[in-house]
Amino acid sequence: MSTLKIGKLAPNFTLTDQNGTAHTLKNDRGNWVLIYFYPKDNTPGCTKQACAIRDEFPKFKRLKCLVYGISVDSEKSHKKFEEKFNLPFTLLADTDKKVVESYGVWQEKKMMGRTYLGAVRTSFLINPEGKIAKIYTDVKPETHADEVLTDLKILTKATK
Repeated sequence: MSTLKIGKLAPNFTLTDQNGTAHTLKNDRGNWVLIYFYPKDNTPGCTKQACAIRDEFPKFKRLKCLVYGISVDSEKSHKKFEEKFNLPFTLLADTDKKVVESYGVWQEKKMMGRTYLGAVRTSFLINPEGKIAKIYTDVKPETHADEVLTDLKILTKATK
């Protein structure tokens, strides 16, 4: 797994979203940011996770938390995913795999006896100073949004 640790500055990146707009993490200082890495658009687990975040998105907004879903899929694939499931948050395309590698989530995986490299479902909650506040490794797609919101409520109270 990643060598990233809680309290360390999150690696900066610039990626384009489903509309071709560039986003740079360091420009989001002053906000909480949930970066969730997922394997692939339009797959069962990834769809469940995205829709759970979509359904709770007003709560993320109230807590001033930006949400970035990152996979190695293209902008075009992200756009279709966004439109099909009416996703209100940003999907970032890491087609050259630089960000998944810098966050340590591009790893060897096994499925049905096959070994391959892919993005491991992992999330990072970044505080307004740009530091990692929480790392989620055993992400359960259906309950992840609620887990992050619970932590966010605790962490935002602690910083006031």
